[in-house]
Amino acid sequence: MEILMSNWSEVVQSMPEKYIFPLNKRPGNHVFPVFKNIPMIDLEETNGHHDRTKLIQQIFSASQEFGIFQVINHGIPTSLLDDTMSVSKEFFAMPAEYKTSFYSTDIARKCRIYSSTMNYDNEEVHYWRDNFTHHCHPLEDQIHLWPDKPTRYREVVGEYSVEVRRFMLRILEVISEGLGLKPGYFDGELSKTQLLSVNHHIRCPNPSLTLGMPEHSDPNLLSLLQQSSVPGLQVFHHGQWMDVDPIPHALILIPGLQLKVISNGKFSSPIHRVMTHTEEARTTIGTFLIPSQEICIEPAKEYSGEDPIYRGFTYKEFFSTFTQSNCDADTALQFFKK
Repeated sequence: MEILMSNWSEVVQSMPEKYIFPLNKRPGNHVFPVFKNIPMIDLEETNGHHDRTKLIQQIFSASQEFGIFQVINHGIPTSLLDDTMSVSKEFFAMPAEYKTSFYSTDIARKCRIYSSTMNYDNEEVHYWRDNFTHHCHPLEDQIHLWPDKPTRYREVVGEYSVEVRRFMLRILEVISEGLGLKPGYFDGELSKTQLLSVNHHIRCPNPSLTLGMPEHSDPNLLSLLQQSSVPGLQVFHHGQWMDVDPIPHALILIPGLQLKVISNGKFSSPIHRVMTHTEEARTTIGTFLIPSQEICIEPAKEYSGEDPIYRGFTYKEFFSTFTQSNCDADTALQFFKK
């Protein structure tokens, strides 16, 4: 069977055995509650200087209590969001031979497509997804590695990458102000790497048996997710899995584990996963800001006024520990506690 699910020539009528999870890992036929309390931040309402304090409070409250929030009126043109989603879907619809030319499970390759996880060859069960990932910053150093088909891919995704980075740094600037840090604290090495990560889930004959992505917390600094109209994202909150319904043109922000460390454990970074869908394929676009490999990450002394609960480490050291811990956030963070 073809590795890339988007290359499968026919609609799947029954579940391939390698995608059926053990009983204790299956989502089952449960009707999950909708996560209705996710904070919604309207940047149009917080443009004035007198609203700056309100904006800081909103982001801090959301990051501490939920570890996730949505932003509307964010300043990124909706036409650009739509165009980027369109060219992403068009890429997954390209001929098999073309997509396969980007196939790799080498994390060092800066533009790659793979299926399930990077450990596809060794895992006991596969997740129901293809993923296309590439570096985005600096744009002029990366864009030549991207697909030249669809023909508008580089143009559209290039503009999208610049706009999304600007927006995410704007959010980080608000966070740095709330933490009492100097302006531009998160610029440069702390947000050096920018990854675009597009997940594509073909229609699934039985979503009760499989998952579109494993449950995980994000190890990076800050994550942004542009959902499609097809639901699937779930967050583990108050001891249960909850659906995050898509809101047209809203952007989801999730503080990563590095922000949890920098805030000295005050911020949350929730466990989340992806369900599959029987009627429609689902495509989502994630953007991750990631520290450089060598910069020291530690609790911000200017913020907590408390003894730091984590020792300093490099992102290279953290990510190695995170992957060796089977991507378990608590286990990885425990290793760096004082």
